Amino acid sequence: MKKKAYLGLVSILCCICMTCICVSATEGTVYNWYCVRNSNHLQPIADANMRFIEEYDGYYIDHAHGDGSEDKVLYLTFDAGYENGNVDKILNILSEEQVPGAFFILGNLINRNPDLIRRMVQDGHTVCNHTNHHPDMTTKKTLDDFKEELISLEELYRQATGMELAKYYRPPEGKFDKTSLKYARQLGYQTIFWSLAYADWDNSKQPSPESAKKKILDNIHNGAVILLHPTSATNAIILKEVIQTLKGQGYRFGTLDELTGKNTIQQS
Repeated sequence: MKKKAYLGLVSILCCICMTCICVSATEGTVYNWYCVRNSNHLQPIADANMRFIEEYDGYYIDHAHGDGSEDKVLYLTFDAGYENGNVDKILNILSEEQVPGAFFILGNLINRNPDLIRRMVQDGHTVCNHTNHHPDMTTKKTLDDFKEELISLEELYRQATGMELAKYYRPPEGKFDKTSLKYARQLGYQTIFWSLAYADWDNSKQPSPESAKKKILDNIHNGAVILLHPTSATNAIILKEVIQTLKGQGYRFGTLDELTGKNTIQQS
């Protein structure tokens, strides 16, 4: 997938889309995930119509570290479809700050930059499934069609790293329905959404570093799952300072295994 095509797809990222559209009765309702930001540092509550995601192994926030919890934890997640020099910069920052991230990758990134994928693994990050080609996964009417996008990415990752892709899935454009959530769960995946994001994906329309930092820091909350795009020039500029500021506020950075409780299961 070329850069312009990828930007076109993610430009309608559902953090700014407040609507859902109806399709055939057999498929039910298709939703565009969003979570309304707030500036009081309290956990946002997902739209009531979309909270059913948690019934299908879907996550968007760490409820266990809610408002008032003394243990302050954040989860950094990145949707990565191509490299433009900024992904490498983001990895450098995470390494310097010793902070884990979760990278939801596309097949294009593996095909064009396998060394970058191997570095993610070597640096201890969680590498996750954002599908091979970034389609609307709610159009996949059968389990086999849905499966192909995830399994083909798994194979590319296996060939590049010799390892198995983490069983975490983020739907392209944040578009989902009950059927796609069921299919992901049947394939052993947990679906990861987010509770904090901002318009960072289009490098031709980047916000200023100061406004981006303010948006993130003003809306941070305990247990936040933060969605960022590592191709963002602004993120490459601000991420180090944002991480250091959040550390200074008492936050630590967790992994998706902690968010989903896998750490607890492994330790029990």
